[in-house]
Amino acid sequence: MVSLKTASIVFLCVLLSACASMGDGSTQDKQDKILSMKNDVLTQLFQQKPDSRKVVEGSKGYGVFSNANVNLLVVSAGTGYGVVKNMATQQHTYMNMAEGGVGLGMGVKDYRIVMVFHTKQAMDHFVNNGWTFGGNADAAAVASKKGGSIEGEAYFGDVTVYTFTEAGLALQATVKGTKFWVDSELNP
Repeated sequence: MVSLKTASIVFLCVLLSACASMGDGSTQDKQDKILSMKNDVLTQLFQQKPDSRKVVEGSKGYGVFSNANVNLLVVSAGTGYGVVKNMATQQHTYMNMAEGGVGLGMGVKDYRIVMVFHTKQAMDHFVNNGWTFGGNADAAAVASKKGGSIEGEAYFGDVTVYTFTEAGLALQATVKGTKFWVDSELNP
């Protein structure tokens, strides 16, 4: 007999792989999809926070990520993808992300992260190491561009992070770790 815990973990894995999957297609198709997501997210960010345009344009680089997150009672997990752009070289580094954590909550959400790197060292450290750890508390109820969410802007040393929910229904307070890493398939 399958335990509730095992069934929950299997459900999370299937749901997350479906939510954050890049799907089929060539390397170029996948890169184009990520760049399109990046442009859409930046447009949305600049509309919601007009001052952010100067922050991004004056930075050494920035990263934009799409993430699907599921929280089932005491376990939180998520997966996603994105890209980091070096403003000096105009080079893109395609990356993946995964997160896991513990805390109270329930729900599923699709959210976006924009990280603005104010120094080359911060950007290089992120691309080469990519690990973050921290707490998270949020509430979101968004569907088809309707609803509301509590979102934020945070500063971590030489990095400014903007987050906003694209869709989902979640109420959670978790401590989680997030790992970002270079996608070996999508980078030449």
